[in-house]
Amino acid sequence: MSPNSTLHLDTFLPYMRDVLRCEQALQELNMMWRLIESGAKMNCPEEAKAILPTMAATRLGFNRLELELVASLVQEKVSNVQKEIGTQAHYIIDILIRNLYERTADVGFLATDNELAEFVAGETDNVKAIQQRLKDYRNKYTVYDDILLLSPSGQVLAQVDTRYPLEFSSDPLIAETLRSDSYVETFRFSDLRPGKRRALIYSRKILHPRTRNVVGLLCLCFNFEEEMAGIFRSHGDRLGRSVMLLVNAENQVIESSNPLWIPLDVEVPVDDDSTMALQTFAGREYLIRTFKTAGYQGYMGPEGWRGQVMTPVDIAFSGVKEDKLSQLPQHIREGVLSHAKTFSPPLFEIINAADNIRSVVWNGQVMSAGQVGDQAKLKAVLTQISETANRSNELFSKSIGDLYGTVLTSGLKKAEFMSHLLVDLLDRNLYERADDCRWWALTPELRMIMSGASIDAASRTRLCEILKYINSLYTVYTRLVIYNMDGEIVASTLLGNDDPETLGTFIDPHTVAQVRQLNSDQSYYVTPFESSALYEGAPTYVYHAAIHSDQGAKRVVGGVGIVFNSAVELEMMLRGGMGNASAMSGFYTDRTGRIISSSDSSRPVGSRLPLELEVQQLSAGKKMSRIVEHDGNYAVMGCCASSGYREFKSSDGYKEDVLAIVFEPIGPVRQQMASATRAATTIAPEIVLGERTEYATFISNGVLFALPAAHVMEAVSASRLATVPMGAHKSRVGLLDMRHKGESAKPVWVFDLNRLLQKQGSDSPNDSQIIVLEKSGRSLGLLVDELHDVQEFSDRQIMRSPFFANQETALVHQLIKANQGALLIQSLCVDSLFNKSIGPNSNPIYLE
Repeated sequence: MSPNSTLHLDTFLPYMRDVLRCEQALQELNMMWRLIESGAKMNCPEEAKAILPTMAATRLGFNRLELELVASLVQEKVSNVQKEIGTQAHYIIDILIRNLYERTADVGFLATDNELAEFVAGETDNVKAIQQRLKDYRNKYTVYDDILLLSPSGQVLAQVDTRYPLEFSSDPLIAETLRSDSYVETFRFSDLRPGKRRALIYSRKILHPRTRNVVGLLCLCFNFEEEMAGIFRSHGDRLGRSVMLLVNAENQVIESSNPLWIPLDVEVPVDDDSTMALQTFAGREYLIRTFKTAGYQGYMGPEGWRGQVMTPVDIAFSGVKEDKLSQLPQHIREGVLSHAKTFSPPLFEIINAADNIRSVVWNGQVMSAGQVGDQAKLKAVLTQISETANRSNELFSKSIGDLYGTVLTSGLKKAEFMSHLLVDLLDRNLYERADDCRWWALTPELRMIMSGASIDAASRTRLCEILKYINSLYTVYTRLVIYNMDGEIVASTLLGNDDPETLGTFIDPHTVAQVRQLNSDQSYYVTPFESSALYEGAPTYVYHAAIHSDQGAKRVVGGVGIVFNSAVELEMMLRGGMGNASAMSGFYTDRTGRIISSSDSSRPVGSRLPLELEVQQLSAGKKMSRIVEHDGNYAVMGCCASSGYREFKSSDGYKEDVLAIVFEPIGPVRQQMASATRAATTIAPEIVLGERTEYATFISNGVLFALPAAHVMEAVSASRLATVPMGAHKSRVGLLDMRHKGESAKPVWVFDLNRLLQKQGSDSPNDSQIIVLEKSGRSLGLLVDELHDVQEFSDRQIMRSPFFANQETALVHQLIKANQGALLIQSLCVDSLFNKSIGPNSNPIYLE
């Protein structure tokens, strides 16, 4: 937590009822620990002398644990909200800027259209034909609500939107555009759009086709309100706890997802520095995230525009609680939790502290094993410690689950949002490609040449010049081609240069047949994502539109093919959408998992990504997230299925489902988590007759074992283990410095119990425990997964193992029948342990 953590707690705790309940329960348990310590000091000071320092340390540790747990819960909940609204704010501006970048290319291209330039220059006067051409353009690029041609004096020469017919404009953008050698971007009220309070207009001057003198200007009016409403609808908070905004350089609201909540034009507080401080607006406190654009292809958008999301603190943490942790399969839940140190450092510290309390109780029970008389008082204290520790562990488990669930939910939502953004970027980008091929097929000069009886060398040269000019403006294409109805390529350009090698080659017959059937200017055909000779044999999308005759009834006379540079452009979308999330990997795939684009070099385009059936069948526009095992790691997976943009893929007849999938690794998959068995290995108290012996129980490799408590010295964390080469003994894992009966510290060999049992070695030794045994002056350490309990069992509960009893070298000779025989505990033979690890006649294991 930061230095102002107390401020954060005081600020946010009143709005987190579940955390307040947890804090109250922790305070009650804290008082219980104090009472136990005081009782031990008064009732058995001598007997408890050895554990009083440990109890004091435990109490202090519990104190710290209480503060850290509550602080971590608050921190993670606030961070979760901040990440969620930050992601939304980021997407608002990024999606908008990418869209507006395409508008800057459009106005530059259309302003050079010869047919429009000749009309504005006064060399043609067919107004209806020009209006139809502008309507054809708007029908392809449906993001525009009006397109206008103006003279230098402001006279409106042609217009698409007849709802607000204009004859003249005095807007200052006219003079500014005529002076500029580039496009002009205007956002304010304009008499060019009298029906709107503000208009976003892209304008560019038009030059005479031959003299190159300025003859007028073109204005593309972007349907800004509709675009922003679509972004808000697609990426908004489904619970309605926040409002999405677009703000300008003066922090005034340009667009709002809910104008009744936060209206347009008001000035709002912003959070450009990404703090967690609450800010007040209209008498209400808000968490706020604000993002400016990093630009796209060098385009930075209108100056000062930023995406912002505001959520009131009083409802930010409300809503339906998603218990993501309990929904996971047990082995994945435990495995993911084992990586808490990297996934959430505060969570890792809390888990460690809870384990330390369990270790204190276990060691205390071992110390008092077999004691009678006044020593029995110590047992009573330890019983109280054990009971309180159990209550503490239950509370910790629930609180840790809540905390971990919060962290997990944040990661899952992030992955969902990111996959949604990636598929949105894809659909929006490919929408432009479908528009481009259809519009270029309407180029009058191209139609005229292709309608002729034959195409001579001069015509081919002119067609190539047209393609080279287009390709110089639209660099997302590697190759543009024009072909006749036999499929022969008659003009081609490669990255804006001459492409003689492709001339005279043929488009595949299936594609030509599909283009022949495109009887409408609105129709187009896209090849499946597969290897293409037009893309040097690599897989890509090729967009085709039919070229219709320029006279009489429409008939198909050829086709335009535009080759999308998928290898570069799709990967740029993936990496741009994932931003600085360097640990993540992203993919575009089809529904079978065949990879269309990949940010992971180990999974190239064309290979297959294993997908569960639920992912393959995800409905269009839907998204999902979950914890999965991916490439040997636990990972957060987010997935979203494409649904198109505007009419593209939704109502234009084209269907090509694409999945966007992202993975964020958590840590390596664990083979088996020992703690998964704790709930299933609880030992119930039983009233039995006969001699009783105390056993220390523990878990290793998911199995419950026992050792006679009389031979157990204590258990310590495996983090104290000093690793050394194993030598000939593969189960020997290192040395442990121990104090033995008041002597100076001497090293003890430590053996991995899993390896002694001829099983796989322990997966995470630093998270494990070392149990130190002693017999006849000899000592050794056993590396195990987890401590369990110390219990008394009668002789009647002990039975010889039918599997190991006749084997002299077997480590398990007996089984303990607990819970009335429902639970069998494997009892390790101490003599066999020493014999198998260090030999029957060896010297004490201390190294002199």
